[in-house]
Amino acid sequence: MNVPSHRDRTSATAPPRLPGRATTARRLSTAAAVAAVLLAGCGTGTPKASPHSSGRGVSLAPPATPSPSLSSPARDLTAAATACTNSTKLAGWSNRRLAMLTIAVPVSETSVSDVTSEVSAGAGGVLLFGSKAPSDLGSRLTTLKSHVPGHLGLLVMTDEEGGGIQRMANLVGSLPWPAYMGTHWTPAQIQQNVTKVATKMAAAQVNMDLAPVVDVDGRNVAPSRTNPDGWRSFSGSTSVVSKAGVAYMNGLRAGGVIPVVKHFPGLGGSSYNSDFGPARTLPWSTLQQVGIPPFTAAINAGAPAIMVSNNIVPGLGTNPASLSPTVISYELRGKLGFKGLVVTDSLSAKAISAAGFSVPAAAVQALRSGADMVMFDLGGNAGSQTSSIASAITNAVAGGHLARSRLIDAAGHVLAVRHVNLCS
Repeated sequence: MNVPSHRDRTSATAPPRLPGRATTARRLSTAAAVAAVLLAGCGTGTPKASPHSSGRGVSLAPPATPSPSLSSPARDLTAAATACTNSTKLAGWSNRRLAMLTIAVPVSETSVSDVTSEVSAGAGGVLLFGSKAPSDLGSRLTTLKSHVPGHLGLLVMTDEEGGGIQRMANLVGSLPWPAYMGTHWTPAQIQQNVTKVATKMAAAQVNMDLAPVVDVDGRNVAPSRTNPDGWRSFSGSTSVVSKAGVAYMNGLRAGGVIPVVKHFPGLGGSSYNSDFGPARTLPWSTLQQVGIPPFTAAINAGAPAIMVSNNIVPGLGTNPASLSPTVISYELRGKLGFKGLVVTDSLSAKAISAAGFSVPAAAVQALRSGADMVMFDLGGNAGSQTSSIASAITNAVAGGHLARSRLIDAAGHVLAVRHVNLCS
């Protein structure tokens, strides 16, 4: 049955009247209610319970985010700018790719193309070995870097300490032993001379130096199987080493090279050379007074990277320092507040195998302990060793023995030291 409208019934008995304010308000309210019902009917059907629902069709989840068309453009831009970080980008990478970024692959400086496949697979760095670099090293390294996935750059590192520990002096100029520098040069002279060398290193596409050595030793002998330091140390004085180490570090940075301060927590007075067998540092209580201050000075001066030794530290556990969460996460990261890149000394050292670790197993343990990048010696098949290390890391993540968040954190430190921004 058709029912006359309000207007039809009213017009039959009296002239039309304009509605009052109350009537208008009621109509608007009714219209809004009807619109809400109609809009609700535009859904796809009966609401379903969310994963956070307390019952069928009853959701306790937060309200949905407003659509972009209804939100503030300024707020959207801010959200977009803050949403992307290296960590969020790395979270989308495969475990294998993340693992490769934490590995420094050894190679002879006379044949850097030998590691092209490893670099193409995403290795985070290459470690140059040798004693005489080819004159065209720079162009060879430029070609090698062109194979980096996404062209994100590559850490090209070597040991250019001075004295008998120099890999490319024929190209970049020579430095005396650190012991000589610490005795005969002022900090300003150290920085000036190191900058000259670093500038030429950077020109040859080498962007990281595994130096300076800030171990406090002072023994007037060449480094040997029984003594890892000797002339590699600036001095037996903590104060002299602190000042010389910062000067050397700043000289490298001024020349465009990333310094790696080593060997935390200090090898001065070690019982043996860890490359050749188990070795112990001085007791932790002694190191805190004698060996740690140069590292503290370097960190306060902005050290971008620190290498951890393979020595056992009496008082801080029974594992080599490079495999110790107490040494890396608690002392270096926690107590000293170091935020940069942590690299291991060579995991091929006899001290590592003597502790019961293969190189791949040691790599996993180093990452678990807080290290960000692992290194091993040139010898045997570097490609096979790299693959084994990457597999061990990915298997550890898959098996729950290495947190994926820790692997992402390590990869993030590798990118950060190169100032790589994945969001730019």
